[in-house]
Amino acid sequence: MDTMERSLELPRLIGRKRGFASLTAERRREIARQGGQTAHARGVAHEFTIEEAREAGRKGGRTVSKDRQHMATIGRRGGLLSMKRRQVRLG
Repeated sequence: MDTMERSLELPRLIGRKRGFASLTAERRREIARQGGQTAHARGVAHEFTIEEAREAGRKGGRTVSKDRQHMATIGRRGGLLSMKRRQVRLG
């Protein structure tokens, strides 16, 4: 197969979903659920303690708040929603 023939085949490969991407969201959830059940049954599943969960939340919060533009967008959306709710209550 020469280069011209190969270049004609590429577009068909690009649009095709493979692996988990080809599954429905419901099927992916089912597989994840089965994996979680198996891990718990085997005793190898990690369950977060309160302290671990708290620390993970802190790390995520620090990471997100580094992006000032993102934080401004979030704040703006919250303000607009709050204003709309107030208008509905009063109006």
